[in-house]
Amino acid sequence: MPEPTLYTYQHRRIHSVDLLRGAIMLVMAIDHVRVYAGIPAGGPDPAIFFTRWITHFCVSGFVFFAGTSAFLLGQKLGSRAALSKYLLTRGLLLVLLELTLIRFCWTFNLDFKSFMLAGVIWMLGWCMVLLAAAIWLPFRVIWIGGLIIIAAQQIFGWVPANLHWWNFFYTVDYEGVQWINILYVLLPWIGVMMAGYGFGRLLQMSPALVRRACWWIGLSAIVLFLVAGSLQIANAPKNEVPFIFRLLNQQKYPPSQLFLLMTLGPVIALVPYAEKARGWFAEVLSIFGRVPFFYYVLHILVIHLAALLVNIIRTGSMHQDWYQTAPYTRIAEDQQWPLPLLYIVFILVEIFLYWACRWYAAYKTNHPEKKWLKYL
Repeated sequence: MPEPTLYTYQHRRIHSVDLLRGAIMLVMAIDHVRVYAGIPAGGPDPAIFFTRWITHFCVSGFVFFAGTSAFLLGQKLGSRAALSKYLLTRGLLLVLLELTLIRFCWTFNLDFKSFMLAGVIWMLGWCMVLLAAAIWLPFRVIWIGGLIIIAAQQIFGWVPANLHWWNFFYTVDYEGVQWINILYVLLPWIGVMMAGYGFGRLLQMSPALVRRACWWIGLSAIVLFLVAGSLQIANAPKNEVPFIFRLLNQQKYPPSQLFLLMTLGPVIALVPYAEKARGWFAEVLSIFGRVPFFYYVLHILVIHLAALLVNIIRTGSMHQDWYQTAPYTRIAEDQQWPLPLLYIVFILVEIFLYWACRWYAAYKTNHPEKKWLKYL
């Protein structure tokens, strides 16, 4: 079976989503180089603030398009049972790989008792497992239910804090479970994936309707974010932080409604433009977008190795101890990389990843008989 990504009802790949997903992967790598560089996540320096801020689009777009991919794969398979089985098995595999292979790539630490990471792939895997059950509901219930979960997420905070099992779904305060570090909980991300599932049907409509709908949805989300975000600041205690920083610095863990409006609105609005994009850079992004999981695993490993090499050149030592609990790194301020070095390493890493992903995409296309490739 070919790669389970985005197709129209004629089974043609949707260029815009490949391209936007590739752009998401590209920007994500900036943030992960920042982790190994020891540069703080945000702060008063505009260059550092926007280096971090631009990467906020990654997880929202990644989860949203995963839902879209699931819908269109279901249309291709022609069976909810087959789609549900795929989502369940793929989701559980992602959870397993997050706790083993990906965790090792982050840390090079084989002491799994001392530190266990549950990051974005963990969350994506469990959301796929939940979506495997949700797809048996009527289609309208799925996408409307996703929007309700996003809009009404604050009600989940009313659940008593002593119900530790509930922390798995909503809060990142994992008291009593010291061995695992949860970066992304399931709510409201399952809502984002369900909304993305509904978006898949929209992409099957005529190009003119898709264009108008994406513009209206995307621009409405952007305007709503600007208005609601400005009102939030107006009603908050005044401080010396510039307005633009306060507006853009929205809660990500777990994501607030304003965070999702800020990040999903532009992504959806760009879909019609991305469909027309051509040229060498569009081709690079499309390559990344065709093999997202391969890119994800490889980019962490390559960035980690590059960081060790940079440390040797700069200090004479690899300083692997800095990364034993990555992405939670604690690097002294005088050892942090300068921002230009971060971007130099990022560019070099992306050049390597392009050739690796190009090879893998071709290999995957040329070997449809290897069924296991569809899970990677």
